Amino acid sequence: MSLFNGYFICEVGKDAAGIAGNIFAFGLFVSPIPTFRRIIGNGSTDMFSGLPYIYSLLNCLICLWYGTPLIAPDNLLITTVNSIGAAFQLVYIVLFLMYVEKPRKMRMFGLLLAVFGIFGIILVGSLKITDSSMRRMLVGFLSCASLISLFVSPLFIIKLVIRTKSVEFMPFYLSLSTFLMIASFLLYGLLSDDAFIYVSDILGTVLTMIQLVLYFYYKSSPSNESRETLIVSCR
Repeated sequence: MSLFNGYFICEVGKDAAGIAGNIFAFGLFVSPIPTFRRIIGNGSTDMFSGLPYIYSLLNCLICLWYGTPLIAPDNLLITTVNSIGAAFQLVYIVLFLMYVEKPRKMRMFGLLLAVFGIFGIILVGSLKITDSSMRRMLVGFLSCASLISLFVSPLFIIKLVIRTKSVEFMPFYLSLSTFLMIASFLLYGLLSDDAFIYVSDILGTVLTMIQLVLYFYYKSSPSNESRETLIVSCR
């Protein structure tokens, strides 16, 4: 009976962490909306870059695929958060393509096709692996590597904050939401005993904690709201 109770508590905790992660992730997914309001209002993308949304879309698609029953059963909350994330990133990319100048538009469209091409190769290639554990290992490794590269990207923001002694380009609520989302999925991965989820989230949690510490350390310095959300993390 005690084993059953322990399993039940673990499953409830896992689901609660996953749901919390989905909620915090939604806040991140809508964070670029002010940027796109500005783009639409100006009728131009100005100096904004569309690359973060391209990379985030690829990350969402890979993690979405990992969370499906064909790869890692009982990871529905990984699938839901990345499905929503992929939809948001695709909308942002379409809007960006509508307002970006022609030379950059062709490059952006080419990168979008490359994302779908890479994802298609991963999807078809993994399905050709008949051994389910090997298939999970391959997609899990790609998912983990993608997330690690995504979480490492704020390092240049951290360096910029230390160099300028200003948190202008590191909004507090964005950093806090990112920390809460990653910490939630870290707990989810630990309770699931899924290294492909929690390994990348350990790094992500540490990096976002550093951002929060730096924010409070430098918050008295002159700062303004950042011009753009550089990368929106998916799961």
